Amino acid sequence: MERLASTVMLLSGTRRALVAFLAGLIGVLALPPFGFFAAFFVSFTLLVWLLDGASAAPEAGFLRRLAPAFRIGWFFGFGYFVGGLWWLGNALLVEADAFAWAIPIAVLGLPAFLAFFYGFATALARLLWSDGMGRIAALALAFGIGEWLRSTLFTGFPWNAVGYGAMPVPLLMQSSGLLGIASMNALAVFVFAAPALLGTHRGRVPGLSLAVLLFGAHVGYGYYALTMVPAPESQTTVIRLVQPVIDQATKLDDSARAEIFERHLSLSAAKPEEGGKRPDIVVWPETSIPFILTDNPDALVRIADVLEDDQVLIAGAVRMESAGSGKAPRYYNSIYAIDGKGQIIGAADKVHLVPFGEYMPFAEVFESFGVSAVAMPGGFSAAREHQLLKAFGKGFYPLVCYEAIFPQEINAAADDAAALLNVTNDAWFGNTPGPYQHFQQARLRAVERGLPLIRAANNGISAIIDAKGQVVAGLAHDVPGFVDATLPGRFTLGEGVKWRNWSFPIVLGFLLVMVSISRIGFRNRVN
Repeated sequence: MERLASTVMLLSGTRRALVAFLAGLIGVLALPPFGFFAAFFVSFTLLVWLLDGASAAPEAGFLRRLAPAFRIGWFFGFGYFVGGLWWLGNALLVEADAFAWAIPIAVLGLPAFLAFFYGFATALARLLWSDGMGRIAALALAFGIGEWLRSTLFTGFPWNAVGYGAMPVPLLMQSSGLLGIASMNALAVFVFAAPALLGTHRGRVPGLSLAVLLFGAHVGYGYYALTMVPAPESQTTVIRLVQPVIDQATKLDDSARAEIFERHLSLSAAKPEEGGKRPDIVVWPETSIPFILTDNPDALVRIADVLEDDQVLIAGAVRMESAGSGKAPRYYNSIYAIDGKGQIIGAADKVHLVPFGEYMPFAEVFESFGVSAVAMPGGFSAAREHQLLKAFGKGFYPLVCYEAIFPQEINAAADDAAALLNVTNDAWFGNTPGPYQHFQQARLRAVERGLPLIRAANNGISAIIDAKGQVVAGLAHDVPGFVDATLPGRFTLGEGVKWRNWSFPIVLGFLLVMVSISRIGFRNRVN
C-alpha cells in the first residue's frame, strides 16, 4: 500500500489530472442507482495521496503555492459532477430544436463550475495540511465547508453532496436525522479518506481507529433508530399516489392535454385493491393539470365527477395571477387542493425556482438573444415563503420538484405538518440516474424532519415514506398506475432539531482541533 501511495503522490502533469478525474468518476458509483458506498473509499484515498504530492516551489507566492492542490480538487470535482450529472442533458433533448445547443453547457459547463467548490476545498485542505491523521481531518473540514458553500451560494445546488454516498439505505440514513446533511458531508469524507493512512506510518492507528468508531456509530445509531425507537402510530388518512408516466414531449403537446387529464382522472377513479379502503386524498404529480385550471371551469366539474364529496385532490399545476392592467400575468409552479365539489380550497406556490429551467437570471440579457427558460417561456415567479397546504383537516408541507434537496427550505411551518409533500416531474430526465438521485435526497428530508413524505412523480419514483426513510408503498420508475397507503405517523423531534442546527459548527470545530494539534506536532518534528 505504501508503494501505491508513493506512486500516486509522485504523479505529475496530465497523469496527475487524469487520476484525479478518474477518482471523482469512481465516486459516482456511491450514488443512486448504484449505491455502492465503498467506491468513495477509493476516491478519497486517491485524493489524499494526490494532495500529498501537490507542492509548489518554496519561492512561489501564496496563490501559486495553492494552485497544484486546487487543480487536483477541480479535476476530481469535474469527474464527479460529469459522471453524476450528465443526465441533465436529457432535458434539453425534449425540445432539441430549441435547446440542443446548450447540451455542452449542461453536461460539461455546469460540472466545470461546480468543480470550483471542490477545488476550493482541496486548496483549503492543503493550506492546513500536515501529516498522518491531521491531513485527513483537514480534508474533511475543507469539504464540509465547500459543500456548505455549494448548497448556499448562487441560490445553491447541493445535488449529490458527498454525505449522501454514506446513506444509501435507511439503516445508514438515521445519522442525518441526528446531525443533518452538512455534518454528514464532513464526517463522511473523514471516514472515506481514512484508508489513505495505510500508505503512511504516522497516525495510522489513531486515524483508522477513529474512522472505524465513526462508521460503527453511524451503523449502530441506524440500528437503534430503526429497531429500538418505537415507530409512531399510523394516521387514519389513506393516500393515493397517481403515477401516469407521460413522456415529457407528450406533456408539451397541446393536442394531448385532454388525454393527459383523463388519464389522471381514470387512475384516480380506479377502485382500491381488494380489501383496500377508498383513498381520502388523491395526489397527482407536478404540473399534472395540463392547462390553467381557473380558465377551465369544466375541468373542475370533471374532477368533482370523479371525487366523492369527502375526498380531496392535491395536484400540481401552473397557476396564473393577474399583474394588473397592461402588465403580463405572473405564472407560478403550484400545488392545488381541490375538494369533492370541484372547489379549490388551497394552493401553494414554489419558492425555490430552478435557474435556467424555471427562470432566467439576467433575463433581459438572455432574452435579447432569444433564450428563455427551458420549462416555461418567460419563466415562473417565486413565492415568498413556504406555507402549509391544508387538506382533509391536515397540513402538508409543500416541496415542488427539487426543493426537496434543500434542508433549509423546510421552515418552522413544518412543525405543524402531518407530512412533507413532494410533487415532481422527473420525466424531463428519462430513464437516467437523475430520478433515482432525486428520490434518495427527498427521503433524507423525511428522516431529518421526523415527518412522513408523500411523493408523487410523473414517471417515478412515487412513494409513501415513513419518518425513518423507509418506503411504505410505492411505484417503481416508469411503472404507470396508482398505489394506496395509510399515511404513517410523525415523530416529535423536540430539541433534536435545535441540536442539529448546532451540530455542523461543532463538527467543524472538532476537526479544526484535530488539524491544529497535528500541525503543532508536525512543526515540532520538523524543527
